[in-house]
Amino acid sequence: MPDSFRKLIFIIFLLMLNCIPVSIGQSIVNPDSALQIILYNLTGEKLTLSQAEEYAKENSTSYKQAEARYMASLGSLRRERGKFDPVFFLNLNYNDQKIPAASFFSGASVLATQETDFSTGLRLDLPIGTKLELALSSSNLKSNSSFAFLNPEYDAVGSVSLRQPLLEGFTASARKELNQAELETESYKAGYDQEGLNLNSAVGQAYWNLYAAERDYAVQKLTLERAESLLQEAQLRAKAGLIGPNQVANAQTFRAEQKLLMIDSEEQLDTQSDKFAVLIGKRPGDDLTRFITTDDPPDEFADASVDDLVAHTLDNNLDLKAAGKQVEIMKSLAGAAAWQALPSVDFVASISSNALGGSAQDVFFGSDTLRSSNSGTYSDVLSEIFKRKYPGWSVGVEISLPIGLRTGLGEEDRLEAGLYGAKQSYIELARSLEQQVRTSYRELVHGNERIKAAREGVDAAQEQVRIGLIEFKNGRLSAFELVRLSQDFAVAQQRYSDALVKTVKAVSDLTQLTSGYYPGGMQ
Repeated sequence: MPDSFRKLIFIIFLLMLNCIPVSIGQSIVNPDSALQIILYNLTGEKLTLSQAEEYAKENSTSYKQAEARYMASLGSLRRERGKFDPVFFLNLNYNDQKIPAASFFSGASVLATQETDFSTGLRLDLPIGTKLELALSSSNLKSNSSFAFLNPEYDAVGSVSLRQPLLEGFTASARKELNQAELETESYKAGYDQEGLNLNSAVGQAYWNLYAAERDYAVQKLTLERAESLLQEAQLRAKAGLIGPNQVANAQTFRAEQKLLMIDSEEQLDTQSDKFAVLIGKRPGDDLTRFITTDDPPDEFADASVDDLVAHTLDNNLDLKAAGKQVEIMKSLAGAAAWQALPSVDFVASISSNALGGSAQDVFFGSDTLRSSNSGTYSDVLSEIFKRKYPGWSVGVEISLPIGLRTGLGEEDRLEAGLYGAKQSYIELARSLEQQVRTSYRELVHGNERIKAAREGVDAAQEQVRIGLIEFKNGRLSAFELVRLSQDFAVAQQRYSDALVKTVKAVSDLTQLTSGYYPGGMQ
C-alpha cells in the first residue's frame, strides 16, 4: 500500500475521531458537570457546617478556657457574697492551775483552780460596712480557796456590739469586692458567649476555605485532564502532519506545569483539611486523610444598613460589653479608694447584760460566818442574761489619721490611672469593631455583584475554550493559544470560588461582630 494512501486513511481516521464526543470534549464543553463529578468523587469524611460547629464546641480549647474563666468568676462571686453571711463562732477553753500562795486571803497554801471558759455567738458584716457581733461569754470556776463565796462560780456576759465606719463611703467600700466580682462575672459571661460566636465564625471560615480548596483542586484536576487530552490530540495531529512539533512542545509544557500545580493543589487541600481538623478537634475517621464539605455557600443575603449594624455592634457586641464591665470595675475600685484615702472615723457602740451565779458557800472570817447573797444554777445565770437584770451599754468614736495620707492617695491615683486606661481600651475596641463592620459590610454589599461578575467570567472563559477547541481542530488556532484559553478558564473558576467564599465570610464576620444580630435580626 503506498505511503500517501496510508497517510490519507490516517487523516480520515483522525477526523472521524474528532467527531466522537470523547471525554475531553465533555470536560471542555460542559466543565461544570465535570467539576461536580470530580467533587463528588473526592475521598474523605463528609461533614456539614453544623456538625463541624458541634465538634468545635465539644473540643475547642479556647472555648473551654473561656468557660473555665466564667466558672471561676462564678466561684469568686459566691465567695464575695459569702463575706456577708453570718459567721457562727464557738470558743471553749479548760484551765487547771495549782498556784502556791503567800497571802492569807488566798484561802489555801496551794490555790487549786479549775476554770472552763466558753464563748459563742454570731458575727455579721453588712453591705454598708457595719460590723455586728452578738456574743455570749461565760466561765465556770472551781477553787479550793476557803474564801470562795461561790464554788463553783458562774459568770456570764451577753453583748451586742456595733462598729460603723463613717468616712469610707458605706457601700462604696464595703461592697467593692462584691461589685468587682459581680461585674467580672458579667464580663466573663459576655466573653464566654462571644467566644462561642467567634468559634462558629472561625469554623465557618475554615469550612469555606476548605470548600474553596476543594473547588481549586477540582479545577486543577480538570485542567490537568485537559492538558493530557490536548497533548494526546496534538501528538496525533502532528503525526498526521496537521501541526508542527512546536505545538506538541507547547502542549507538553502545559501538561508538565499543570501536573506540578496539581500536586500543589492537593497539598493545599490536605493542609486546609488539617487546619480544619485542628480547629474542630477531630480527625477524619475510617483511615481517611481529609474532611469533605457537603454544604454550599448561600447565594442570598439579608439586606441591612451599615449604620444600623454599626449602632447595634457598639450597643450589643459582647466583647465590647466585657470591656465596658472592666471600665465599671475600675470605676468602682477608684471610687472606693477615694473614700478610703480619708481618715478613718468609726462609730462604736454596744449593749450588754451581766449575770453571776453559783453554789453559795459559808466563809469563816475570824468569829464571823459570811455567805454570798448571790447564788443560782447556770440556767438561772442565763435567764438573768436574757432578762438584762444587770444591763450595760457603751458608745464611742475611734479615729485613725495617717500622717500625709500618702498610702490612700497613692492607691487612689493608681486606680484612677487604671480607669483611664480601661476607658481608652474600650474606645479603641469600639473603633476597631466599627471599622471591621464597615469592611465586612462593603464585602457583603459587593458580594452579589462580585459573584455575578465571576460567574460571567467563568461562562465567557468556558465559551472561549469551547470555540478554541473547534478552531484548534480546524487548524485555525495553535496549541499554545488553546493552552492560554485553558489557563484563563482555570483562573476564572478560582476567582468564582474566591467570590463565593469571600461573600459568605463577610456574613460570618458580621454575625460575629454583631454578636448574632446579623443575619437573624435583620430579617
